[in-house]
Formats: sequence, C-alpha cells, structure tokens
Amino acid sequence: MNAWRDAPVLIGRHVRLRPLEAADRDALAAAAAGLTDLFYANVSGLADPDRFMASALKERDYGRAMPFAVETPDHAIVGLTRFMRMSEAHRRVEIGGTFYAPAVQRSGVNTEAKLLLLGHAFDVLGCNVVQIRTDWFNRASQRAIERLGAKRDGVLRSHQVMDGRVRDIVVYSIIAGEWPGVRQNLQHLLARHEGAGR
Repeated sequence: MNAWRDAPVLIGRHVRLRPLEAADRDALAAAAAGLTDLFYANVSGLADPDRFMASALKERDYGRAMPFAVETPDHAIVGLTRFMRMSEAHRRVEIGGTFYAPAVQRSGVNTEAKLLLLGHAFDVLGCNVVQIRTDWFNRASQRAIERLGAKRDGVLRSHQVMDGRVRDIVVYSIIAGEWPGVRQNLQHLLARHEGAGR
C-alpha cells in the first residue's frame, strides 16, 4: 500500500472521511443544496454535479488529489473535503475543495475533519507543510482557517479564473513543527463543541 496513492478511511467520534465514489453524486448534490450560488466557493461547481464529480475523480486518478466524502456516524453524506496538489517529493499537500451541508456547519464536523486530515498528513504521510487556500471574498472561510491555527502566508493576486472571474487566493499553511500545537488547539476546540452538546 502506498500512503500517497491509497486513500484511507479516517474515523473520528463525529465524522467519518472515506474515499469519494462516483455513486456519491446525488448525496453530495443534496448536501450542497443552497450553497451552489456561493460564487467564491468551489462548491458552486456542484451546480453541474456530473462535471464536478468527473473533475474530482480525474484528479484522484492522476494522483494529484484524494477526495473524501464526509459522513456522520450514521453514514449520511454531509460534505466533501480533499487533499489536493499533492507532492510526495516535496512532502506537501493542500487541504481544500471543502464544503459542508448547512445543517452541520458550526457543529464541530469541520474541526474534527481537519484534525483527522492533518493527523494523516503529518503523522502518516510525513508532510513538511500543509496548505489551505481560500477565495479573497470568502471571509467566513478565512476566519475558520485562522481558528484552526494555520498562519496566513499571503495573497496570490489574480491567481485563478473561476466561472469567468479572476480570483485572488489567500494562502495559509501549517508546518510540521507547528503540528503539535495545532493538534492541541483542535482537540480543545472539539472538546468545547462536545461540551456545548453539539
């Protein structure tokens, strides 16, 4: 088994991340209902579910990405996340292409999913750095990334064209030496969610 090629199943108390399958199309589209008009988020691509799934699975097949269906413990699909821009040679991945159904936003799902992904990236893949990127206009995403403990590296101006719009991309990262502190922070945030009965 090649850890850089074979996607694992990552299981926490509140969320389960498993390799994305073509059969997940309809459940993902349902989870994205009401979100596809967010012009600054990649979830807008699910307005065309067939194209979205084909692109995600193609990146997986090329070895550039590991897309995960995000499930609750009862196996209901509530979102998507992935490792992207994977470079085994440079020991680097990006966590991105993430969205969650409105019903589980601010519930601890994202916190635990990031804890599982970062743990796999640093503890199994041996990454030197994990990047997280978001659109300049996605302020909620920027706040969520900063809450995790990632540090803002800068802004890539006019970096990408999406649906005809030229995007500025805000780049964050966590390096291996920061992982123990970030892990402690995520565990603390998760405990607070659990303490609130969520």
